[in-house]
Amino acid sequence: MSHPLVLGIDVGTSGVRCVAMDVAGRDIASAARRFADHDVDPRDPLGWAALVDRTVGDVLSHIDRDAVIGIAIDGTSGSVLAIDARGEPLGLPLMYNDAVEDVSIVRRIAAIAPSDCAAHGPTSGLAKALVLQTTNGVARLLHQADWLAARLSGEWDIGDENNALKTGYDCIAGCWGGWIGDSGLRDGLLPRIVPAGTPIAPILPKVADRFGLSRHVMIVAGTTDGCASFLATGACEIGDGVTALGSSLTLKVLADRPISSPEHGIYSHRICGGWLAGGASNTGGRVLAAYFDRDRLAELSEHIDPDRAAQFDYYPLLAVGERFPFADPGLSPRLSPRPVNEADFLHELLAGIAAIEAEGYSRLTQLGAPSLRSVRSVGGGAANPNWTLMRQRLLGAPFLPAQSVEAASGAARLALQGVSAGVAA
Repeated sequence: MSHPLVLGIDVGTSGVRCVAMDVAGRDIASAARRFADHDVDPRDPLGWAALVDRTVGDVLSHIDRDAVIGIAIDGTSGSVLAIDARGEPLGLPLMYNDAVEDVSIVRRIAAIAPSDCAAHGPTSGLAKALVLQTTNGVARLLHQADWLAARLSGEWDIGDENNALKTGYDCIAGCWGGWIGDSGLRDGLLPRIVPAGTPIAPILPKVADRFGLSRHVMIVAGTTDGCASFLATGACEIGDGVTALGSSLTLKVLADRPISSPEHGIYSHRICGGWLAGGASNTGGRVLAAYFDRDRLAELSEHIDPDRAAQFDYYPLLAVGERFPFADPGLSPRLSPRPVNEADFLHELLAGIAAIEAEGYSRLTQLGAPSLRSVRSVGGGAANPNWTLMRQRLLGAPFLPAQSVEAASGAARLALQGVSAGVAA
């Protein structure tokens, strides 16, 4: 038999990606399918399942199927669906970005949930569960990744800690919050929760036969897409940080203790032997895109001196309001004075965003996170070498290359964790 492989499956906002990874953590094969390209409704669970099957099939056609020993799946955080006793979906789910319109539900949760609980707000998993429990014939409420994993294992009563966080799971105590019953949620609807990366059960024989896989393939508890994206970079040690330089600026660091700051939207996921905490600023690439197209941004960036300090105290935002590194709904953008030279203006924008990144990691440290051991960068801004040097000067931590930017690779790393004992044997 070939060297052992695992599969990581990412079900994101636009489609499905699958990665085959070897035990050394190297991506061996991958495939992706977009919902739009296959006329699949992103809200349809049966559509998710069909696209997962096709994408997995694409990867299996390029590897030795007999080498596969484990599978893990990540999904969008806060996406919840109702299923019947056979595991069949009962209508459409409430997705990660759906807000519960019944304000009485949101207020009920706010009145009883601990202040540091992630179940607050109209988009929380618990708010959605309270709506979906009224579905006729409901036997269980599952998160997206949990349901997709259950299709492979047949275990319809298991979920992972990371997806359960916004539904009221207490990762520190290792149980559902005792107050959840007071919210009005019926007993028996929420799944039994296990840590991400926990072996769940061998693959169902009929599923193994359909894919041409061994019946010994282990299905491993997955995670959220955000946690999987962190793991994909190779960050796994306490103090490892990951900065996502996309349309917004998102920071995450692996801490040795749970970090919580509800006013900043910071909660901790238990993963990789530590606690993953982070925050998201309203600054980021969307500000740069408002002034420069991609080609002009790349051209001007070549003329940036990364060692030159900022001349002005910019706080680059497109609208009033900030959430992290500090929560200030009334904060106005600071983008003046504006230099005549475009390269100088871009320098000030990049320096302003880099300063917010540095302040963000400092805020996480103030809240109890460790000092940065390393930083990995993902997103479009990670490809800007002068900006990288500017950021590295401010952060004072080694910058390491991201091993992958695909969440599916992070899910594969969880699969490796789940089968590691078997591989060692």
